[in-house]
Amino acid sequence: MAKRSSFLTLAAIDLDRGKSIPLHRQLYYRLSNAILTRRLAPGMRLPPTRALAAELGVSRNTVVNTFEQLLAEGYIEGKVGSGTFVSRALPDHVLQVRAKSDAPARAMPASVALSKRGAIIAAAPASHWQDFGGPRAFRTGVPALDEFPFGVWRQLANKCWRTLSREALAYGEPAGYQPLRQAIAAYLGASRGVRCDPDQVIVVAGSQQALDLAARLLLDAGDVVWTEDPGYRGAHGALRAAGARLVPVPVDAEGLRVDVGVAKASNARLAYVTPSHQYPMGVTLSLARRLTLLEWAQRSNAWILEDDYDSEYRYAGRPLTALQGLDNANRVIYIGTFSKVLFPGLRLGYLVVPPHLVDAFIAARAMADRQSPVLDQVVLAEFIAEGFFARHLRRMRTLYAERRATLVDAIARELGGMLEIISEEAGLHVLAQLPKGVDDRTLSRRAAMRNIEALPLADYALARQARGGLVLGYAALTEREIREGVRQLALACLPARPRHSHHVNATHGATNTS
Repeated sequence: MAKRSSFLTLAAIDLDRGKSIPLHRQLYYRLSNAILTRRLAPGMRLPPTRALAAELGVSRNTVVNTFEQLLAEGYIEGKVGSGTFVSRALPDHVLQVRAKSDAPARAMPASVALSKRGAIIAAAPASHWQDFGGPRAFRTGVPALDEFPFGVWRQLANKCWRTLSREALAYGEPAGYQPLRQAIAAYLGASRGVRCDPDQVIVVAGSQQALDLAARLLLDAGDVVWTEDPGYRGAHGALRAAGARLVPVPVDAEGLRVDVGVAKASNARLAYVTPSHQYPMGVTLSLARRLTLLEWAQRSNAWILEDDYDSEYRYAGRPLTALQGLDNANRVIYIGTFSKVLFPGLRLGYLVVPPHLVDAFIAARAMADRQSPVLDQVVLAEFIAEGFFARHLRRMRTLYAERRATLVDAIARELGGMLEIISEEAGLHVLAQLPKGVDDRTLSRRAAMRNIEALPLADYALARQARGGLVLGYAALTEREIREGVRQLALACLPARPRHSHHVNATHGATNTS
C-alpha cells in the first residue's frame, strides 16, 4: 500500500508563543490528538523534522523532542531521521475510546470555571516563561552564572548551618531576616541614594512577587495605571491580574513621556517605571522627567512603582540617584532584586515602602507565602557583610562591559545597516532596532530556527511601534559565544537585509518610539 505523506494539514497546528506551555508540549498535544481522532491515519508518513520545524517556525530540537516523546508512547513508529509514520498498532476501538475520554479533559466544565479575577490572572502576560534552562544566545535576564563565587557561597552556607539557632528554623519574620534588611538598607543608601531605615525594607521572593503585592495592595479593579510602552511583561501581568486598566505611555531617549501620560490619563492611580535602565529600550529617565513625574504623583495622590532591576551595572558615567531618593512626599515604592546581580534561582528580592505602608505590606507578605527561606537570607546577609557582594559586583561590571563591547562590535561587523544599537551602556541587554518595514516577530522566528533567542520588541509593546527591534542579552555568554551567536543571527537576517547595507552606528541614546 502506498504511504501517504500528511504534511499534517499544517494550518491546523497552531502554536501559541504567548502561552506558558512550552512549544514542544503544545506540538505533542496537537499531534497526539490528531492521531487519536484519526485526522492522522495509521501508517501515514510524517514529514522530516527539519521540514516540519521550518513550516512551524520553531527549532528542529522542538520537533525532535516531540517526535521522541510520541515514539516512546507508541503514537508513532520508525526511526527519527529515516522515516516516521503514525503507528499501525493502535486498534480502532482503542483510538475511539481514548479520543472520547480525552475530549472532556480539554474543556473546562462549567462547574469549575474560573472566577473573573482568575480568568484575568490566567490570561495575563507575565514573562517569557518558556525561557527556562541554561543560558544561550541571546537570552535576557541571565547573569554570568559560571562566574559566581559558589565556593564562597558554599562555605558561608556550611558556616550558617553550624551556627544557626533552633529558633531560626521556626517561623521567621514575614518582612525578612533583620540583619539582611539592615544590610540592604545600608547598601541602597550608599549606592543608590535610597532614603530608608531597615524597617521599611521587606524581603520578598523576587521582583515579580514585589510587583504582585504592590498591585494588589494599591489598586482596585478598574484603576488606571501608566505603563512604559514598550515595557516589562511581568509588570503588565501583575497589574492586569489586579484588575488595572493599563494606559501605554511611550518611551523616548529621555525615558517615559510624562507629558503624554498626563494628557492620556492625568487621574491615573499608579505609574510603573524602570527609570535607571528602561526595560527593554535601555534608556535612562532624565532628571527633569523624574522631577515632573514626582510632582504629578504628589499632585494627583498617585503611586509610583520604581523597578530598579539592574541598576548596579552601568559602564559609562554615574547613574542618577534612585527616584525614591528624590521623593519628598512618600509616593514611591522601590523594588529591587538579587536575581541579576547574584543568580535567579536564589529568588530573593525586596521592597522599600513608605513608613505608613509598612504594616500593610508585611501583612500581605505573610498572606502570600509567610516568609522567604531563612537559610538563604542568612547566607546572603553574611555574603554582603563580609564584602563578597561588593567584590562580585566590581568583577561583573568589568566583565559585562567587555561582553557588551564584544556584542556591539560583532553586530557592527556582521549586521551593519540592519541593526542599530540604541541602548545606553548599562544593564545586561541591548535593544537592536531594525529598519522600518522589517517585521521583528518574523525575524525572531527565523533566529529561533538557528537556536538563537532574539525576542522581538513587539512582544513588549502594547501599542504598535514605529520600528521593530530585537532584545539581546549578553551577560551569560563568552566572547566566543557572542560572536558565533551574531554570525547565526546574521544568517537569519539575510532575507530581510537592505540591499545597500552600511556599518551600524552604535549610539548611546534612543530614538523616539512614540
